[in-house]
Amino acid sequence: MLKRASILIFLCVLLGAQDTEPTIKVDVDIVNILFNVRDKHSGLVGNLTKDDFTVFEDGKQQEVKYFNRETDLPLTIGLLIDVSASQMNLIDIEKNAADQFFSNVIRPKDLAFLISFGADADLLQDYTASPKLLRKGLEDLHVNSDVGGPTPGPVPTAGSPRGTILYDAVYLAAHDQLKGQVGRKVLVLITDGEDQGSRISIKQAIESAQKADALIYSFFYVDRSFYQRYSRGIMLGGGGNAGALRQMSDDTGGHVFQIDRKMTLQNAFDELNAEMRSQYAIGYIPTNPAKDGTFRKLEIRTGNKDWKVQARKGYYAIKPEN
Repeated sequence: MLKRASILIFLCVLLGAQDTEPTIKVDVDIVNILFNVRDKHSGLVGNLTKDDFTVFEDGKQQEVKYFNRETDLPLTIGLLIDVSASQMNLIDIEKNAADQFFSNVIRPKDLAFLISFGADADLLQDYTASPKLLRKGLEDLHVNSDVGGPTPGPVPTAGSPRGTILYDAVYLAAHDQLKGQVGRKVLVLITDGEDQGSRISIKQAIESAQKADALIYSFFYVDRSFYQRYSRGIMLGGGGNAGALRQMSDDTGGHVFQIDRKMTLQNAFDELNAEMRSQYAIGYIPTNPAKDGTFRKLEIRTGNKDWKVQARKGYYAIKPEN
């Protein structure tokens, strides 16, 4: 998203002033991109410089004004956990892994919130830097598979609750929770990727994350036994919808972790922590200054064919709110 550079936290870090509180506003429009680079073995590549990258917007090269290896910019993390019937056997594992993740990741300047989604969406814990409060919210995770449930959740779902409202939950987290937040914003989804009954489309969910400058990291976690029991022998690829998660993560600059025997949920959380703390930050003033609400395609190129840049696909050139 195009930001008025009251996003001074970003600029301060880029200029080496991480410990300085923002005190001024700079009247200039900046597009900022947080991204990772991986080698051909999917390992994170560090210690690169500004000269290793070229940035393009809608096919036109842009002049990079700011560049930094990003490790300390505050994080805002939204953890969204699927509690529909297909996840009922996984919830206790998710509780324990998420608890350790919050304990290891949350720093004093970071914030996190917790949402569960199934037939409806529940905000189990609003913004906090307290692992203790997040742990308490995790204890409230329970299966929510009946339409409507016993009571409506505190997060509105634009009408009567439905099935597994994955896309609605992403939209609510990005549009309602992350709106106005600064710094790095991340949504972490633990789900098998199936959506049943969302009123928001996957395209709208992705757009809401892009407008919020949020990266979506997806943990593709499938209970194969559930699909074997309830699909009447039709496995449909073994259950779940990895393609939907891949689309949401790829378009926003995130990553999909496939949870299985080789990659446990705890392993995935550890890798996510390393990835979030090993990002590069690039900022530029776009050659097209129009704030007309259109989507601008972004591309970051490197001179090494073995490197793969993991970044969002673009941003919406929206006029900043005063």
